[in-house]
Amino acid sequence: MNFFDFSHSNRVVVKFSMRFLLMGLAFPLIFSSAIQFSSAVGTRRKILLDQTLSPAMSPTPAMSPSDFYCVCVCVGRGNIDLFHNVVAGKCDLFKGDWVVDPSGPVYTYVSCQWIESHTNCMKNGRPDTGYLHWRWAPQGCDLPKFDPYGFLGLMRNKSWAFIGDSIMGNQVPSLLCLLSQVENPVMVYHDKPYHSRTWNFPCHNFTVAEIWAPYLAKSAIFEDDNGVSSDYNQLHLDELDPAWTEQYNKFDYAVISGGTWFFKGVIYYKNNTIIGCHNCPGKNITELGFDSAYRKILQLAFNFITSSEHKAYVFFRTIAPDHYEGGEWNKGGYCNRTEPFKEGGVKMNDLDMIMHNIEREEFDSANALRSKNGMTLKLLDTTHLSLLRPDGHPGFYRLFHPFAKTRYPKFQIDCLHWCLPGPMDTWNDLMMEILVNG
Repeated sequence: MNFFDFSHSNRVVVKFSMRFLLMGLAFPLIFSSAIQFSSAVGTRRKILLDQTLSPAMSPTPAMSPSDFYCVCVCVGRGNIDLFHNVVAGKCDLFKGDWVVDPSGPVYTYVSCQWIESHTNCMKNGRPDTGYLHWRWAPQGCDLPKFDPYGFLGLMRNKSWAFIGDSIMGNQVPSLLCLLSQVENPVMVYHDKPYHSRTWNFPCHNFTVAEIWAPYLAKSAIFEDDNGVSSDYNQLHLDELDPAWTEQYNKFDYAVISGGTWFFKGVIYYKNNTIIGCHNCPGKNITELGFDSAYRKILQLAFNFITSSEHKAYVFFRTIAPDHYEGGEWNKGGYCNRTEPFKEGGVKMNDLDMIMHNIEREEFDSANALRSKNGMTLKLLDTTHLSLLRPDGHPGFYRLFHPFAKTRYPKFQIDCLHWCLPGPMDTWNDLMMEILVNG
């Protein structure tokens, strides 16, 4: 063996010796930290069970308290600079255009378990994929993609409520899928029809609740999940829905929305007495339309929020237009476009325009009160950017492989809800941008 071989061998031995020595010194520290971390997680989750969840939000029967004790392995990236430069006075997040994005979505139905079947367009066999390759480009600034690490860092020990109808229920799985890149949540509650649900991210002690309140006001619903009615809905114009108002004080953040359900046939009540209706032929009740009822309930909701002693951070999300062409949803309407409209290429229909104007007017009035009451109220205006995306709906692919048995399937075509992944993810991009940079 020559001198060079001997020196090289010694260097190898020294390197391995040093590595084992360092591992031996580090192991007790790692093991001790792991024990402490496991204990802390178990404690936090027990507190969550004992104090945070109301009886209506208790774990599902399939879960036992022992399910809440686990060791979480969280991915961290250190301190994240969430802030970026925006040209003052020139950025409008809600005006802009959709531009091609070759990178595509950050999740699919394979990587995320929370996509509901009627919005799972990829799994259901939608053949085109172009709708996955667009991003929203606001006027005057860039919109960063959603940062799940930064978001969960901000939301540690916080709770968030999404209050509204099935469109809100469309946004929640989008958020869960974006966050599941870092940590997969645990569903800790659902009602019988899975309209209201609650998830917890144990590593961050972050709770997300979806609260079903389609009118935001007290109501009786006579409609199944396919939109088929057995009678006219009943809506109380002088009382908010306790499903969300009784839980409101528990949440640090909330997103509320309404709109879509006000187009349906409904009977209006005040002081538990019928005062009129909308779209109720044959009932011999005064037709009051939908606009005044919507305005009244938004006023009730905003007054409740701005006068509450609980100062939550609240987003108000505006109406999202549907894209039925050739008829309404139950009268042969369809949506088969595969690309976005360009700016100026489509006009909002009159009904959506009325609703959106009411929303902006009532939000502005509430925002003036908000500044006096010391709470945060932000506008999440998804109307215009959603109007430009007729390609983002499930259409026929609300069901699994609808053309497998026939070329002409007869069932509901969905041009209201949104494919996941898809344009809906941009709503959460905007929400985080507003949260971080105002």
